[in-house]
Amino acid sequence: NTPALPTLLAAAAAGPPLARPFSEVQWTRRSTMPDRRGATLLEDLPEEIINKILVLLASKDAGRCRAVNTSWRSATSTPEFMLEHHRRQPSLPIVDGCGKPANQVVLGDVCAGASNQQLWPFLSGSKHRSRNEPIAVCDGFLIVSWGYEFYICNPVTRKHALLPQPQVGQGIDNTMVGFYQHHPTGEYRVLWVSRSHQTSESSLYVLTVGSDRPRRISVRMPTVLSSSAEEELWNKLIYSYCSSPVHHRGSLHWYPYGTSDITGGGGDIIVFDTEAESFRWMRSPTQPCNHSKLFDMEGTLAFWGCSVSNTSMDVWEMQDYEAEIWAFRYRIDVSTVEASRQLYLTSFKKKKTRPLDSAVRLFNDMAVLNERELLVRFNHQHVLRCDIDGKFLGIVNIGKCQYRMWLTPHRLKESIVPIPGHEMQEDEEPPFSTGHV
Repeated sequence: NTPALPTLLAAAAAGPPLARPFSEVQWTRRSTMPDRRGATLLEDLPEEIINKILVLLASKDAGRCRAVNTSWRSATSTPEFMLEHHRRQPSLPIVDGCGKPANQVVLGDVCAGASNQQLWPFLSGSKHRSRNEPIAVCDGFLIVSWGYEFYICNPVTRKHALLPQPQVGQGIDNTMVGFYQHHPTGEYRVLWVSRSHQTSESSLYVLTVGSDRPRRISVRMPTVLSSSAEEELWNKLIYSYCSSPVHHRGSLHWYPYGTSDITGGGGDIIVFDTEAESFRWMRSPTQPCNHSKLFDMEGTLAFWGCSVSNTSMDVWEMQDYEAEIWAFRYRIDVSTVEASRQLYLTSFKKKKTRPLDSAVRLFNDMAVLNERELLVRFNHQHVLRCDIDGKFLGIVNIGKCQYRMWLTPHRLKESIVPIPGHEMQEDEEPPFSTGHV
């Protein structure tokens, strides 16, 4: 079966990527006779036009196309097609629903017609779901920890592979601090800090995905660090895993709190150039505070920091990367969010409703949904949507639940690219059982 062309074009015009699944698209049976309605069929079009239509499909639908016929399978399996398809996907934040009713959920942009979806392999009903968590995300690939093991997987294709760790001796603890693509070679690489139990000394290793041979790299910085300062740098990298590095201009950027005391005035943001394999410091736009974070804002390096009262946040964006010049963008006070008096939340303890403006006490975290909308976590339990002018747009729900949600530091941009260098395994072993959606 192939879709009638006007129907598919109309569906594709709904906006890239195509938000409607195949089940909602009208299909016409292919036969040797002309279509009764005089409709042009997709197979009648030139190959380049077919490719332009297929690249607009949502990731799962593009994968389903491979089962239609061999020509579609070939068209959607070329490196050029997969990279162009990936480029068109939105980058969406991952929210942790803490198992009530879901674990990791990719939060859809309602303005673009996208819906929330549970992130494989963190589906409700999956075995051992409390023991696994996402560690890093890059170009649609997700690294998941399960116990002391790490897996790289593609949530769209539901393929995974065990990720080797540096095997550099006995009594070594490995901590993953970065995951990135090395653009000159196209390789995906993992950055590890290995620490000895006996000497407490640390070393930095790079492992290419698909290889089990670690390569040790030295710490190269513009300024010379003492051994104690270098060790402190490793500590900051190890304990900054919860903030996740921001990928920008071929470098990884970390903002671990409290680094200014070891930089000698060089800055408080750690930058790792993935091509030169060297470190340097970058200055943040403000003094360190209790709650602050680097993030990607529509392709621009950005930074937010909260006020002393923890009820408002200031957002800066990088204006000149080479000169390290930041520009103040806007301030949002969550305690005076517009229309908050019209919203009511349910208190699970007292079983009564109360207005949002009396409930907002602390600003905890923030993530960008699109160029105009933000996600704000407050009071350690709720997430609201608001625009950059502070207008309230609604409370985030996962299913019927809006309680105890976390904004993870990760964003997913879906991809149908296969995991490089591995024979893929299916999802028959933990933490990859499909469970029940």
